[in-house]
Amino acid sequence: MQLIPAIDLRNGKCVRLKQGEVARETVYDDDPVARAKAFVAAGAKRLHVVDLDSAFGSGENHAAIARICKAVDVPVQTGGGIRTLDQAQARLAAGAAHVIIGTILVEDERMTRNILRILGDKVIAGIDARARFVAVRGWAESTPVDRDALVKRVAGWGATRLIFTEILRDGMGEGYDHDALATVAGIFGGSVIASGGAHTIDDLRALRDHAPKNVDACIVGSALYEGTINLPEALAALG
Repeated sequence: MQLIPAIDLRNGKCVRLKQGEVARETVYDDDPVARAKAFVAAGAKRLHVVDLDSAFGSGENHAAIARICKAVDVPVQTGGGIRTLDQAQARLAAGAAHVIIGTILVEDERMTRNILRILGDKVIAGIDARARFVAVRGWAESTPVDRDALVKRVAGWGATRLIFTEILRDGMGEGYDHDALATVAGIFGGSVIASGGAHTIDDLRALRDHAPKNVDACIVGSALYEGTINLPEALAALG
């Protein structure tokens, strides 16, 4: 089970939003590059970087993402506001190893299929849901789209890797929604990254011990910033 530290960028700073709500923002670091380097120095083998400004349509943090990619010697996966092939290719050109697409999975099947066809395994599908319904545009907009139906469609379009986030658990420290994760992983079939809910190392151990075998990584954010999970200890615990 790989642990992937999260860096969420807003106005050039590292922040976390509880359940994706801007009004519940906490700023943790003014220097995202230093934060990225610290995560790698502590043992992280991959980083998860999201441009919240791009996701919300309120700006962008492209330069910061490029600096992070240049500063670390581990793969960076990045999402937030990627809704065209040009935007996906720009993130890759900035040094990212993988790009994450989410909103267009719901809003633009043709573009999604085109990105998957051209970029292949460099693309990670991101499905974020409140219970059974998918949210888009930085979780700011709810949709009537059923989570499981979308997972099935995305798999059929050729996606090989998926990040699943249970929004109601994100930043809340309540542990993972194992039932939802098992359902999503069973439908998808490919590799799944779990997101939303880790608060302690015990949460990570429970994920490792109980999640389906194709759930092979987890994204951790708030718990690392708040110190309820120590990164080196967690990496050692997960093996």
